[in-house]
Amino acid sequence: MFDVSPDHLPKQSEKLAPPSDARGHADASSTSSPHGWDARYRAIWISDLHLGTPGCQAEKLLDFLKHTESTYLYLVGDIIDGWALRRRWFWHQSHNDVVQKILRKSRKGTFVTYIAGNHDEAARHFLGLAFGGIVIEDEVVHITERGKRLLVLHGDRFDGVIQCAKWLAYLGDQAYTVMLKVNQWFNWARRHAGLPYWSLSQYLKHKVKNAVSYITSFEVALAREARTRDFDGVVCGHIHQPEIREINGVTYCNDGDWVESLSALVETMDGELKLVYWHESAPSAVPTLLAPILATKERNANSVTVGGRHVPLPAPAPAIARSSLLS
Repeated sequence: MFDVSPDHLPKQSEKLAPPSDARGHADASSTSSPHGWDARYRAIWISDLHLGTPGCQAEKLLDFLKHTESTYLYLVGDIIDGWALRRRWFWHQSHNDVVQKILRKSRKGTFVTYIAGNHDEAARHFLGLAFGGIVIEDEVVHITERGKRLLVLHGDRFDGVIQCAKWLAYLGDQAYTVMLKVNQWFNWARRHAGLPYWSLSQYLKHKVKNAVSYITSFEVALAREARTRDFDGVVCGHIHQPEIREINGVTYCNDGDWVESLSALVETMDGELKLVYWHESAPSAVPTLLAPILATKERNANSVTVGGRHVPLPAPAPAIARSSLLS
């Protein structure tokens, strides 16, 4: 385990600082973009990508990576889903594009750290090593621009199911995969009925008493660990529940996932922590068998009539919605 105690942990500026600026400041001139909505952050945390599964929103993740830049990029576990790949091989070209984009960021100067999780636990055999400039660790510390010390780890060590009944975790993972598939078709129908996205798993997390209790216990356990080790806050993933809140004087941050939430935790250039949600308004592909049925509706929904002809509307740009601001 990587020692992050104050006596043994090297200062962030010593371990990760860019050559041009030991404090992690970015050149503001490098953030200009013809799109007008690109964003530059001091640090970005993303986790639970689950590359290697059909549920991974790789295209939207790639779009997020293309339109955001940062000095530090933390991959906070469950990046590649080894559990799913052992059951059935699935690797879309978009998943490969995400990996290549992250490697390209590393080559261009972004300091990328890979934190191992439970779905990619094989990475824990390579702790301390670097591949393509990406360092693999079990946990690290991040020091914000405002001097706050954040413990960064995936969080599976604080999940009682993972630690005590791993077979149950495997079973739950398969049930979650089935639920995502059902949810995908359900929301496809909702989209074409003009209704917004609705997440079955998020609904169950908030409505089922045991799920709410599990999430709360997980958050409290992480905050307690950070406080015991004299950190100002903790950043984790694992439970697919984006959140920023204070727990007994400790800042608890969960960066969410890229299966449903499409969220990331970011640190602005002045040290403010925020949750960022990345959603695209453009409709997803229509399944082949149903395409003829919905062709007329799709055309009318994405065009206007001018002089008796249908003129297509321009596709809207992805929207960045920010919430849970932390001063």
